[in-house]
Amino acid sequence: MPVPQPDSDSARISHTIFTRAQCDVAWKVFSDCNLWPGFFEAHRANVQWHGVPWSAGSRLQFDFAEPEPAKFECVVTLCAPPQCVAWINHACGHTFQQCVLFEPYMGGGTKITTWIEFTTMEIRDGFLKVRPLLKSLLQTWFANFTAECDHQARAAATQRSADSCLPE
Repeated sequence: MPVPQPDSDSARISHTIFTRAQCDVAWKVFSDCNLWPGFFEAHRANVQWHGVPWSAGSRLQFDFAEPEPAKFECVVTLCAPPQCVAWINHACGHTFQQCVLFEPYMGGGTKITTWIEFTTMEIRDGFLKVRPLLKSLLQTWFANFTAECDHQARAAATQRSADSCLPE
């Protein structure tokens, strides 16, 4: 990950994972906000939408309990299921944008890449402090998300296998 340069006004954190699930299944899991608290213990269950969920201009609000309570307010700027979603996030006095990309993987399944880019001027002072926390959050959240995607991919494969055994 690049460390912000003295003349830079932004900093980026990236994270990539792979799942056996196809893009449409990975998107289905990702877009179900009711599953999010299961991906990260500190994520509280009160996800609220204002507007049509996952459409440009809609607003998503949720809370984290740890390491200190924080409210996240997101405005969706782009959503093209099952390829990508992007939003601008306001939390803890910082503004940043996040993008999640879902790409078919040549070996089967989906490559999912997310990045968070901070664009506020105070980033020079706060980035090095918040970076390890956000990196850890991304690793934990996306590891649990991947496990759920893989679970649903196995369940779908089992169902297809069972369906192929049924007489026509």
